[in-house]
Amino acid sequence: MSLTPTEAGPLALPTGNGRGPARNPLGVFSRPRTTTGWRSWVTTVDHKKIGIMYGAAALVFFVIGGIEALLIRVQLATPSGQLLSADLYNQVFTMHGTTMVFLVVMPIGSALMNYLIPLQIGARDVAFPRLNAFGFWVFLAGGLMLNSSWLLGHAPDGGWFNYAPNNGVAFSPHHGIDFWNMGLIMTGLASLTGAINLIVTCLNMRAPGMTLMKMPVFTWMALVTQFLLLFAIPVLTSAQFLLMFDRLFGANFFNVEAGADPLLWEHLFWIFGHPEVYIMILPAFGVVSEIIPVFSRKPLFGYPFMVFSGIAIGFMGWGVWAHHMFASGIGPISVAAFSVSTMFIAVPTGVKVLNWLATMWGGKLRFSTPMLFAIGLVSMFTIGGLSGVTHAVSPSDTQQTDTYYIVAHFHYVLFGGALLGFLGGFYFWWPKAFGYALDDKLGKVNFWVILIGFNMTFGPMHILGLQGMPRRIYTYSDGYGFNFWNFVSTIGAFIIALAVVMFFANIVVSRRRARAAAKVMAADPWDGRSLEWMVPSPTPEHNFDEVPVITQFDDFWHRKYGEDDKGRPVRIAATADVVQTGDATDVHLPSPSYWPLVLAAGLPIVGYGLIYNLWLCLVGGLFVIAAIYGLTLEPASDDEAPHDHGGHGPAGDDTTTGAEAAPEQEAALVD
Repeated sequence: MSLTPTEAGPLALPTGNGRGPARNPLGVFSRPRTTTGWRSWVTTVDHKKIGIMYGAAALVFFVIGGIEALLIRVQLATPSGQLLSADLYNQVFTMHGTTMVFLVVMPIGSALMNYLIPLQIGARDVAFPRLNAFGFWVFLAGGLMLNSSWLLGHAPDGGWFNYAPNNGVAFSPHHGIDFWNMGLIMTGLASLTGAINLIVTCLNMRAPGMTLMKMPVFTWMALVTQFLLLFAIPVLTSAQFLLMFDRLFGANFFNVEAGADPLLWEHLFWIFGHPEVYIMILPAFGVVSEIIPVFSRKPLFGYPFMVFSGIAIGFMGWGVWAHHMFASGIGPISVAAFSVSTMFIAVPTGVKVLNWLATMWGGKLRFSTPMLFAIGLVSMFTIGGLSGVTHAVSPSDTQQTDTYYIVAHFHYVLFGGALLGFLGGFYFWWPKAFGYALDDKLGKVNFWVILIGFNMTFGPMHILGLQGMPRRIYTYSDGYGFNFWNFVSTIGAFIIALAVVMFFANIVVSRRRARAAAKVMAADPWDGRSLEWMVPSPTPEHNFDEVPVITQFDDFWHRKYGEDDKGRPVRIAATADVVQTGDATDVHLPSPSYWPLVLAAGLPIVGYGLIYNLWLCLVGGLFVIAAIYGLTLEPASDDEAPHDHGGHGPAGDDTTTGAEAAPEQEAALVD
């Protein structure tokens, strides 16, 4: 290794346990497991592969949700559109919103967090690797079950918010809402298990010397996000269980005729729904907070303020949900209170914007593709944030709430904020994950095309909303003044589609060039600042050959640079001298396992059983019980698995360690 104990402090190199092959008590799946091919993906518990699978699944759902968006825009491009009937439009509209929120933006955040958090904190995996695998498979099962509604008669048609009493059997007698319910309960379970896993990972598995205030901002924003998920998902799941009992078993939680109050659903949904906005945007804030310092060649301005503003956003996000309900008759005192809290939450968000700008100010800016997307987030999210502040003023909100002005605001926040940030993250960390960089020239064209298409699509919606165009309508008549801007918006949507095609084309072209060149990607292509750039590209299975000891924030950058007597950065070590080689041996990883997939596969069977035939619940329940039994008895390590070249050993292994934190990481990997 090129790192010496002097440079990196005491180093840990776990070894195998020396106890001989570990056998599966069930006698199943105990054969040696491949590290390549489809079986390696089906059985993986590696946080990096799971992160890649989250990202791949999210991109597939992104294409599906994008096609649904194009159908909406074609329908509304001209007055009296005939492409979709009212009923089909409601289905497409509902599935577009649900897909983009729950199956695209959230899992892209999960992809980046799963892949990067252990790398950024100096760990070799997450705390509970098999639970992590289960989280992905149950997310995928929920997404597939939700979309199977297209093939089984009728998709959900109540909007992604699914308000009562429209979500009851009287107004939606088909099973579309039931598929919505079951699918999102499963994706919620994935989010909940992932939240527990990543919270434990962040709190218990940091490298020696990495205090909380030395963690990268991306990891901090991810940690805040996981706490939001931990408390928000059960609220939505509770509402969904109540709705399930109403629809399938004749309960009356939202039945107005039986004396129920449908506002209960709105409160439960938005108590989840507004923290959900920050669940989607905070990881993107973290991405931008990593990209801007690297391409400004400056440390992040006001690191403590960035951290605590993120925490403040997470905390204050619980106190603003009813600004979604100003038009629902909750009373003037409630409206006034939530108006004030909504105004206050703009303050920590403004702190982040100012700190990003201060980081860029005076820096040696490099306008590579990741930096362009980061700047795109800062500018577009600022527009979305300012339009959102107008909704804190209840008279304005009352006038705007059921118009396309809200649609414009929402998309400027989530597309202009979260998705632009995540695309920047893809371009930034793609070399680390796959060993080759996406083409920068194509990436820059990709950015400008998507920025133009985005503003053409959603900018006019502000005007349409102020002109009075209602949202959630499937057509409109000629003569209201909506024609021109709807047509412009539809053209913009197809430009976004072109940009998405360009992104996928960039992946294909860049991969082919990388294979033809047959060059090894540099470990640190951007001159990065955080620990993930200390390991080779693509990341070895075991992450770190040696667990580094951290002495300061941006520790990896400080291993490369010092300061002269005027405080200017001076190179003190070549990158090759501080990156690891990735060739550690005799380091044991947690075993691959089929059981997380089996456990996840049982849950949609239970869901279909609840909808169609309760006997199917028995079949699904047997899958679940068998998988839990298998997971319980399956050894956490398997010396027959051919991955002794890298990773953590489980608790009880004999390890050689010079870092006090390493045994804690070892123990935490056993789940």
